Amino acid sequence: MSKAVQTLTDNNWENIVNSHSGLVIVDVWAPWCGPCRIIGPIIDELSSEYEGKATFGKLNADENNKQNEFRVTGIPTILFLLDGIEVDRVVGAVPKNILVNKIIEHLKSKIAV
Repeated sequence: MSKAVQTLTDNNWENIVNSHSGLVIVDVWAPWCGPCRIIGPIIDELSSEYEGKATFGKLNADENNKQNEFRVTGIPTILFLLDGIEVDRVVGAVPKNILVNKIIEHLKSKIAV
């Protein structure tokens, strides 16, 4: 995991996600999940590419319950949160360009606000 990706837990969610103003991208995953192992390195790459523009975190669905508040029913799920509020999500392993397009879209919408 990249240094730019934070490990999220039920206990630190408030400090890292809800108190952050701006775009937070959360990868909800589990170690046994094959598609999660595909998307994980992509999240690491994106965290380096967008360091300082967006905050990235990974939430282990086996060890936490926070994802239940967002009604996550399949993993991997990538949550896009602006100022702590979900504005978008992607479910499943998708190509990097799809995530890049969503990041750009939400960074622009944050600037426009």
